[in-house]
Amino acid sequence: MLEILGLLIKISLVVGITQGAVAYLILVERKIAAFAQDRIGPNRVGPLGLLQPIVDGVKMFLKEDVTPGYVNKPIFILAPFLTIVTAMIGFAVVPFGPVGPNGPVLMDGPIQFQIAPGIDIGILYIFAVGSLAVYGIILAGYASNNKYSFLGGLRSSAQLISYEIPMGMSILGMVLLVGSLDLNAIVEWQDKHHVWGIVVQPLGFFIFLICAFAETNRLPFDLPESEQELVGGFHTEYSSMKFGMFFLGEYLHVITVSYLVVILFLGGWDVPFLTDSSQTGWLFALIKISALLGKVLLMIVFVMWIRWTLPRFRYDRLMELAWKRMIPLAIANMVVTATVLQLVRG
Repeated sequence: MLEILGLLIKISLVVGITQGAVAYLILVERKIAAFAQDRIGPNRVGPLGLLQPIVDGVKMFLKEDVTPGYVNKPIFILAPFLTIVTAMIGFAVVPFGPVGPNGPVLMDGPIQFQIAPGIDIGILYIFAVGSLAVYGIILAGYASNNKYSFLGGLRSSAQLISYEIPMGMSILGMVLLVGSLDLNAIVEWQDKHHVWGIVVQPLGFFIFLICAFAETNRLPFDLPESEQELVGGFHTEYSSMKFGMFFLGEYLHVITVSYLVVILFLGGWDVPFLTDSSQTGWLFALIKISALLGKVLLMIVFVMWIRWTLPRFRYDRLMELAWKRMIPLAIANMVVTATVLQLVRG
């Protein structure tokens, strides 16, 4: 009974915190956009505009929810729900802090800062769940019965499928080095060897980062919505909270890929010369959680900064980058890593 209660508390905390984080990340992005364009940004609602996300959320709920008569209604309604569900369930295996016997003790055992600890294929689970997100966009484009939405859905299917291949291959170098698909094991390996993944796998990090932008439909890879060409792309016909769900799903994907970048290549909660896996207790747990969240926040800000810095790719160049550049580089990185490991260990 206590295990079920603890699980429900974890799920509630993760859902509540991520939803609140998304609201204020939108404010952060609007401020970054304003800075990039020499504007002020939101500053009227509350001190320094800090209540703006609350107003935006209320606006989404109160706006008229229009469902055009020519759409396929069951699929039209299902698509945004599918997008947000696939974005949320990926957090089940993401470690938000130290996991294992060295975690801080509460009552009869250590706290696990993970909803589903002990899953040895955590990274594979995230990739499997993340690949389902494309269905929400494709179904939205198909059900809208609109040529712009349909084109956006087609672009999304081609883009996400194309970039999933090099993205999955880019992490194989770290998987070969660590010998595990467990996200906790990857962090522990970096902590044990006092070296981050970006140092031993710089090319893998570079490929993963580019593919992460493409997988989240962010500029310079926002071809599925591409306002100047497709009005709004796959969500042209959506309004009110249905549109809000697509918006929420995009930011949840940004948070997820930022966590993956930090865990795979930036040491997770490891802080050089400050933390190690043998440290126990609440103080060190708070330090590690703060380090992880700080790195993730910096990564999210970097993703937002890129959006307001680089122009959109042309679609043929987008596909060419994936198939003619990223995939060969990912294969070469995997082969070189495997060869070096064989020579060292053999």
